[in-house]
Amino acid sequence: MGNSFSISGQYVDILKKHIYPATITVQYGIIQSIEPNINATLHYLLPGFIDAHVHIESSMLIPSSFARLAVTHGTIGTISDPHEIANVCGMEGVQYMIDNGKKVPFHFFFGAPSCVPATIFETAGAAINSEDVKILLANPDIYYLSEMMNFPGVLFKDDEVMKKIAAAHKVGKPVDGHAPGLRGDEAKKYIEAGISTDHECFTIEEALDKLANGMKILIREGSAAKNFEALYELIEDHPTMTMLCSDDKHPDSLLEGHINTLCARAVAKGIDPFKVLRAACINPVNHYQLPTGKMQIGDVANFIVVEDLISFNVKQTYIKGELVAENGISFIKEAKENAINTFDAASIKEEDIAISIHDYPTQNGNIAVIEAIDGQLITSKLWLSPLIEGNYLVSNTKQDVLKMVVYNRYYAAPPKIAFIKNFGFKHGAIASTVAHDSHNIIAVGVSDADIIKAINLVIEEQGGISCVNENQNKVMGLPVAGLMSLEDPYKVAADYTEIDKMAKGLGSSLGSPFMTLSFMALLVIPHLKLSDKGLFDGDAFKLF
Repeated sequence: MGNSFSISGQYVDILKKHIYPATITVQYGIIQSIEPNINATLHYLLPGFIDAHVHIESSMLIPSSFARLAVTHGTIGTISDPHEIANVCGMEGVQYMIDNGKKVPFHFFFGAPSCVPATIFETAGAAINSEDVKILLANPDIYYLSEMMNFPGVLFKDDEVMKKIAAAHKVGKPVDGHAPGLRGDEAKKYIEAGISTDHECFTIEEALDKLANGMKILIREGSAAKNFEALYELIEDHPTMTMLCSDDKHPDSLLEGHINTLCARAVAKGIDPFKVLRAACINPVNHYQLPTGKMQIGDVANFIVVEDLISFNVKQTYIKGELVAENGISFIKEAKENAINTFDAASIKEEDIAISIHDYPTQNGNIAVIEAIDGQLITSKLWLSPLIEGNYLVSNTKQDVLKMVVYNRYYAAPPKIAFIKNFGFKHGAIASTVAHDSHNIIAVGVSDADIIKAINLVIEEQGGISCVNENQNKVMGLPVAGLMSLEDPYKVAADYTEIDKMAKGLGSSLGSPFMTLSFMALLVIPHLKLSDKGLFDGDAFKLF
């Protein structure tokens, strides 16, 4: 912890809704005093920002590297669900995240993953049952039960699901929710099971319905799912019941900004700055009972200096009294780490992904097509006329309906095929081992040759993302569980920016093609998805 020092500025007391010039004195990482000082600078002193729900793995960075970027934006802590690595490496993966996070001055508040695997309709690399959850929740480094995505299991009182929720309640730790589109009596029943938050609302009507039943709403703005514009008004009307989160954030967008940018956007919309800061800095501390403090006397010295309460341009970030970032420069040193992984996939050939119309779901001669929606995790289910060549279904670039493949990474199994609209590729393919939630290999492309090439590139790396076009092949290895890199975070961001630009150059207008692709195997979000076991109807909650 840092030694004694004092810092002056416009002290923002969020709880009392009061701003006054003051000097804060810190000793051994603790705020010792806050004294009025009429000569204080015009910069503002705030508690640090907290991301109320994020999967660190989606940044493609290990926790220690994530922290190096996040602190430059005034983030001092995250409510982190290690669900992604748990689906690949199980309990060992959760401990990996905890241990690595402790190597740097940053507050990672991890949860116990509640849905590993997320459903029985996919293959994951591990399973975490209710007894495992009890063990995790007994760990002081675990602060909550992570998002309960199996909302049908809650509604129908599945024994394992209810045991996991009960285990969290028994030790007084909150339960996070995940119930996209759930409304009315079903939402009420879900909430009454003791589930306290939801980050999946994509309409304000849905959010208000859940708020009316006592659920707190996390307003999400990530790299793929963007719900801020639909929900920001909730901060004004429900300031104690809202928080801000990113959920999934790719390295390039983390380089640009974090919770600070949402604060600026909310204030620009006319929302009271005190209410915005309550959502960004105070509500997560209260809800998850975090030991980070609220920038009061006796609290841990976790605070930031910002230029103003409009842009929220972060000048300095302090964690436990240590200056960890200043003017966009991170002072957190690299933490050396080893990789863990679970990967056993053999390379495949073009004939492995050939599919006839007789082996694919049809309706009145049309084929089932997933419609990807930019900025949303939810998809639509379409029935469109197929393009057939030599008795086989193929991509149709004129209709923007492309072939998509999910291939089991954990043991030998034939790949599964679907068709998807709105990727816009005119040539080439992309592939990834970031494929929520089981993280099998997922790919989309125009020709079978390019799809196979993209898949085999990530197999060679034992995990990663790849892009193939007419002139070159590019792959970015992710050796940690096929999800995260061990490279310097700035290099990861630069590498990702390059391969993302290449993917968009295939013809896509999607804001984040790789992030959108990663959610096309997420079965717990309706309406139509593809797992390594086949095409999945999210409304009927079963395979075709």
